Amino acid sequence: MASYKDYYQLLGVPRTATQKEIKAAFRKLAAKHHPDKNPGDKQAEERFKELNEAYTVLSDAEKRKFYDQYGNAEGRPTYTPPPGGFTVEGDFGDFSDFFRSLFGGSRRSDPFQEFARASEFTRSPVRRDAEGAISIDLETAYRGGTTPITVDARRIEVTIPKGTRPGATLRLRGQAPAGGDLYLKVDLKPHPRFRLDGDDIYINVPVPDYLAVLGGAVRVPTLDGDVELTVPRQTQSGQVLRLRGRGWPRRDGTRGDALAELHITVPERPSEAQLRLYEQLKALTEKPVREAAD
Repeated sequence: MASYKDYYQLLGVPRTATQKEIKAAFRKLAAKHHPDKNPGDKQAEERFKELNEAYTVLSDAEKRKFYDQYGNAEGRPTYTPPPGGFTVEGDFGDFSDFFRSLFGGSRRSDPFQEFARASEFTRSPVRRDAEGAISIDLETAYRGGTTPITVDARRIEVTIPKGTRPGATLRLRGQAPAGGDLYLKVDLKPHPRFRLDGDDIYINVPVPDYLAVLGGAVRVPTLDGDVELTVPRQTQSGQVLRLRGRGWPRRDGTRGDALAELHITVPERPSEAQLRLYEQLKALTEKPVREAAD
């Protein structure tokens, strides 16, 4: 006795379902359980065969009517089909005993042919998505633009949206090697002067030693160009000065800040005059110490 198959339950549709509803349910489930998407998964393969069998019956008005009238939960049809049975595309070796006892037939072909025909898919390889990484300049991420990459010997220009942050994912539709979508995770290349931290940009600003003592103006690079920054007197190395609204753009249209990290520098090749002045400075600095010791 062949085990009864509830084809409606297999596709998750009511017995009153329209052809459109049946087709939509089949496409969704078959795409999920297709062997090409589940290599080596025997359960998925068996599930796909059941779905294929259910759709083979319910997608055909004549076979559906016959199933509704003569198929029953007793595990056997109440009607014996005529010799030769119905003409059904599919591999009867992959259909259940219930199907064969109900419809008969002996034509054999590709077991997945019905899926390809009914869902308007082809036997071309399943399109698969892929993931990768892309490293871009900080300025390109800030301003937006394009940067080239190579995928399977194909040159692709990737569009970088303005204000792209590290860790963001860019989607390139249909550009994966297997024809699916390519997802690229963004990384920023190291920059000699700028460092992004959340919404803020840290800027390495060298300050001559004399300017740190006396105070004065220095030119500070920002993402929008150089600005002039006033350095207070007696500035210490490592001190941070804030430039409001000159950081990374936010979703709400506002921006973070630029933070100028001041680093005191000395002449790499001091002139003779500079060395004499440093000697004088040394003497002035050490004199109070000697006097205190005396």
